[in-house]
Amino acid sequence: MKHAQTLNTAAILFLLISLVFLFSRSQEFSSVLRSSADNVRVEHKLSVDKVARGSTFQLALVLNIADGWHINSHRPNSEYLIPTTLEVAPKEGLIITDIRYPRGHTEKLGFSDQPLDVYQGEVTIFVSVRVSEKFPGSADTLKGSLRVQACDDKMCLAPSVIGVAIPISFVKPTAVVEAVNKKIFEAYTAEDFQTDVQPQNELAALFETKGSFVAFIAIFVIGLALNLTPCVYPMLSVTVSLFGTQTETNPAKIVSRALVYVLGIASMYSILGVTAALGGGLFGSWLQSPWVLGGIAALMMGLALSSFGVYQIQMPYWLTSRLGGTSTTGILGLYFSGLVVGVFAAPCIGPPVIALLTFVGFKGDPLFGFWAFFVLSLGLGFPYLILGTFSGLLKKIPRSGDWLTWVEKVFGVVLTTGALFYFCLAVAPKLAVYVIPAMSILGGAYLGFLEPSGKTKKVMHEVKLAFGIVAVMFGLYTLNTLREEGIEWEPYAVDKLEIAKENQQPVMMDFYADWCIPCLELDRKTFTDHGVIQSTKDFLRLKVDLTSFDSPASEALRKKYNIAGVPTIVFLRSDGTEETGARLVGFVPPDEFVERLKPLLSAN
Repeated sequence: MKHAQTLNTAAILFLLISLVFLFSRSQEFSSVLRSSADNVRVEHKLSVDKVARGSTFQLALVLNIADGWHINSHRPNSEYLIPTTLEVAPKEGLIITDIRYPRGHTEKLGFSDQPLDVYQGEVTIFVSVRVSEKFPGSADTLKGSLRVQACDDKMCLAPSVIGVAIPISFVKPTAVVEAVNKKIFEAYTAEDFQTDVQPQNELAALFETKGSFVAFIAIFVIGLALNLTPCVYPMLSVTVSLFGTQTETNPAKIVSRALVYVLGIASMYSILGVTAALGGGLFGSWLQSPWVLGGIAALMMGLALSSFGVYQIQMPYWLTSRLGGTSTTGILGLYFSGLVVGVFAAPCIGPPVIALLTFVGFKGDPLFGFWAFFVLSLGLGFPYLILGTFSGLLKKIPRSGDWLTWVEKVFGVVLTTGALFYFCLAVAPKLAVYVIPAMSILGGAYLGFLEPSGKTKKVMHEVKLAFGIVAVMFGLYTLNTLREEGIEWEPYAVDKLEIAKENQQPVMMDFYADWCIPCLELDRKTFTDHGVIQSTKDFLRLKVDLTSFDSPASEALRKKYNIAGVPTIVFLRSDGTEETGARLVGFVPPDEFVERLKPLLSAN
């Protein structure tokens, strides 16, 4: 009996000691069991009591962080830490124009060797929202999700997603609204807050790592490379027609005239750069207009008819006589020609410079935008500066006779191809991809076999014959490649993304537009490649149509995924987060496409 009592006493003592131990460690255990969301309380504030349709208003998310805890800032300085991010669910008629995060402060914590960028206490995220004039209903709820990761001095908790629901009352555009929560919104200045995560692209990294001098040289080289895009080819015939007939022999004057022409090109793209800086978007959005594309087509067809000898384009005599010129080779004519040539090239060179546009738009500095695109356009115009300066080479082209007649008709075919290409973009974008191979066949047949110039001259006849055969073969080969089967895409839908996340399936989204030339090139060259098709077979492959680039639905998607222009390829991991290092902008060949996929493929 005594033995049993002794055992009971020992058991009670052991239980008491265990309870004391557990109680002493309760704070640590409670910390482990708590989630990041338990340490952050979120409130929302509106800048107005009611929202007038057609207006822009602000909302503030006030984050109250528990004592002894912090959350990572929007831009933490360690890769393994999860940034604080806010995502707002798209809603027709409500467009998120800006999200601004507070700047963090550095804090030295026990688990990290370097100070971390964090938020503590009370911090505020500001959101700007534009409302459509046709927004239906008198009340609605704007929903979003806030992702946070809480840490104390010893450890970090798993990240949490906090749901946000903001009820809003809407009134007529003419209704009177009152400002509320003035103390919060008067303290807000955009300069003191950070916008969304800075786009990570090679150009931005170049500015950060190598400095402005090297980066601007890279921009100049990009401008040179743009001369390889198809829309730039008509510039060659325009340049030859402008400088091929000049009689000036003074080297200084020759260089100055070529500079004026290139400055016209530079002016066009410098204006576009400032526009990108002020608007933070891609100037390809205005090129979606059928009227703009149709106008370019008409202008190019007019130049083509001039090349075929239907008429000769000249500026009015009263104007050229005052400028010291006799035709479009006057100073003003050369400058104006440079501006027009810039318009020709814009639809093709817009998407390849998305990296520059995104960086310029992010900085929001019009002066930087001006100089960035000025340097880009100098690179674009440099070959034409050489072509115009060394006019002696152009003088070797006969001024009359069969050779000159045939060369002018070659330029006429090139310009006609461009005119038909832009016309198709305006009225039937799906057919635009067939214009170049079809015109290559028809133009090659005409210039090589049917055009009557130089039939009695053996050398010229052989040159024309060879030219025609090569052009026809190129057209036939290109048409054959267009028939190749490519990736099987599905149209974008939000519920498809949710299902993919539930199934832990990675996602590839192709943001495209019918008027986007490199988008057509991606479909024709990259997405028909066997290696690309095989590498992406396990992905959910979605096509996101941004043809109506400035529509509320498109703008909501562009803001959500930070899309500056098309084409942009976005890859999502199996957990639904983006693999930012794999993002692609502009046209890329198949090998580079597959190379960018490797980190994502290995992770999955």
